[in-house]
Amino acid sequence: MVGVWLQDIEALVAISQDADARAVFLRIADLSQNGRLHPFLRELADDEELDAETKGALAELAQDDSFLHAVEDYIRRTSALH
Repeated sequence: MVGVWLQDIEALVAISQDADARAVFLRIADLSQNGRLHPFLRELADDEELDAETKGALAELAQDDSFLHAVEDYIRRTSALH
């Protein structure tokens, strides 16, 4: 259990420290909250520049509301510290 929790924290830290990743995940979270995720998923599937593994991982994370909430919360809390 601790290993999974540690991996989750490491993912949140990595996302929050990479400006591009942070922007992408915050945008995905916004789309999800506003019921506009399906067009994003369609565009993601059609994107020829991304490999299948990346597309699959992004699609899975984009549909995980608890993960997206955790990302938003972590970024909000850690941004306040800087």
